[in-house]
Amino acid sequence: MEYLIEYGIFLLKAVTFVMAVLFLFAGMLALASKGKLREKGRLIISKINKQYEKMALQIQRETLSKKAFKKIKKKNKTNSADLFEKRIFVIKFQGDVRATAVESLRQEISAILTSATTDDEVLLILESPGGLVHSYGLAASQIVRLREKNIPITCAIDKVAASGGYLMASVANKILAAPFAIIGSIGVLAQIPNFNRYLEQHNIDFEQMSAGEYKRTLTLFGKNTDKGREKFQEELEEVHQQFKSHVKDYRPQLDINAIATGEHWLANRAIELKLVDELITSDDYLQQACQHAALYHVKYEHKKHLTEKFSRSLSSVINRCWTSWLQNNAQPY
Repeated sequence: MEYLIEYGIFLLKAVTFVMAVLFLFAGMLALASKGKLREKGRLIISKINKQYEKMALQIQRETLSKKAFKKIKKKNKTNSADLFEKRIFVIKFQGDVRATAVESLRQEISAILTSATTDDEVLLILESPGGLVHSYGLAASQIVRLREKNIPITCAIDKVAASGGYLMASVANKILAAPFAIIGSIGVLAQIPNFNRYLEQHNIDFEQMSAGEYKRTLTLFGKNTDKGREKFQEELEEVHQQFKSHVKDYRPQLDINAIATGEHWLANRAIELKLVDELITSDDYLQQACQHAALYHVKYEHKKHLTEKFSRSLSSVINRCWTSWLQNNAQPY
């Protein structure tokens, strides 16, 4: 027991020392960078064709005779991707509830617009179950920027593009999907708990003041009214109508009233409903495209803030110390 106490004191001292050093280091960096213009992020461009060529050469080197391999290698030099006139810019969007990836998406599209022509293509690899209306509305508007410049857009869905995810996908000229991808959910959802009865049972008053009849239609703690519910439902219906109009504008072939019920479908059914155009994975599409086009993966990477780097470093130190303590504490004495 005495050993455990001594070890615990040592552990606290070690963590305290490390924290002090990290705080000092953070302060020095903050002072050094004060007044300087910081780079918010960087654009990373990588050639996808080269990646496929490397994989193919590796397989061929191990499976073919030396003579056959030399012949293939020579042929590849004459069919270099640098000779292709068409370019396909590949961007990826991994969606969450707040569509936080839109911050990178807007930078990537801005970069592409500085160079792309109507002879090129943008492939958006999209995964999203949807989320906040205004966030996904902005994400869809970024893709509209490409449409307005007549740059062909293909959207590839390998897993899911539902609700706000499909709001984005619908802007594309062509939508591809893996057979078991989830597609659709053209609807609007809002839900909120109400604790008013609980507060009344415990004699707790709740006061809420507002200016404007519909400043707050539904509330967490106050008593909701039928009038407030009706207004809230009216607002949901308005958003839903705009959602339907948006999808219909970009995919006029759809029977919008039949599919805008909030339902979702697997892609092999969604293609029958004309929600998608082709059943194919993004991997297959890219491998086929690399035979006739130069593929470029465009990624905007945000620079990590000092506080984020510091918190991760501190968390790592604490985790290591905690793991060490658990390992020692688990030993019999």
